[in-house]
Amino acid sequence: MVDEKVRKVAEEAFNRLAAELQAGKSEALQNYLATMGRFHRYSWGNILLIASQRPTATRVAGYHTWNDLGRHVKHGEKGIMIFAPILTKQKENHDRTQDPEQPTARKSDPFRLTGFRTAFVFDVRQTEGKPLPEIAKTTGDPREFADKLKTLVAKQGISLEYDRSIAPAQGVSFGGKIQLLPDMQPAEEFSVLAHELAHEMLHHTKDGTRQPKVFEETQAEAVAYVVCRGVGLETNGAAADYISLYNGDKKTLAQSLSVIQETSSRILDQLLPPERPSQFHEKPVEREIPFGSPPTRESPERAAANTPAPPMPDQAISFDR
Repeated sequence: MVDEKVRKVAEEAFNRLAAELQAGKSEALQNYLATMGRFHRYSWGNILLIASQRPTATRVAGYHTWNDLGRHVKHGEKGIMIFAPILTKQKENHDRTQDPEQPTARKSDPFRLTGFRTAFVFDVRQTEGKPLPEIAKTTGDPREFADKLKTLVAKQGISLEYDRSIAPAQGVSFGGKIQLLPDMQPAEEFSVLAHELAHEMLHHTKDGTRQPKVFEETQAEAVAYVVCRGVGLETNGAAADYISLYNGDKKTLAQSLSVIQETSSRILDQLLPPERPSQFHEKPVEREIPFGSPPTRESPERAAANTPAPPMPDQAISFDR
């Protein structure tokens, strides 16, 4: 039986997260989304070009966009070559070269695509100036709980690796293996590892079925939130903001209530020291978490196709967790 103290910690944290989601997007998230909207979503061809020239790139934009965001390209930096469309005016037959940071014209536009030209963009690390807005991050000192969480991962036969190539993701769960981005702050690393552990526990089933991404990410981040709160870390609205990025809300959270509470309690039961036994409370028994047989899930409406989370970003070079 899970320690009653653990259940109480999980319940209090869950209620707090529900309240944060009910309050809506934080100001930090709104500023973040407004800025990220300025970064163009490039084609797969251009993403491959960017990756081949600068593998560590996370957010790229043209010279003028960086200036508009209050940043400027550092002296001597070499641009990253991409292909920009050349559009021809339909009626007057006058050529014009489209801004490489603007999307290709739609069929209803008075221009038609006639070719491509080379253009150059720059990664955020090649610029300096006004800081870009960020969503909140988990802070604090995970203390001995960081090692305990890693031990718990290892006890379940899950390998843990650090790999810069997963950027911009901070963590990836593969089913039996977790990869983390190196050099994160201790509290952030703890939060990300808890998030990926939740994916391992809940979303890598033997039959291979998956839930819509909004449910999977809400469940994993909610579990991470509860675990972080349970060991004394301050989440600063980070979990609510992350869930909101995937269009999750209080309703989505409520639909996964039982699985989130059960999973977070099972993790915390392995991390937190047991209370002294009393006439009303028996000492909890040490045990391993039975992975591969996750608790019964709620049955949300499957409004979206069940697709596994890809190990690389979507068609964008502006990145989240």
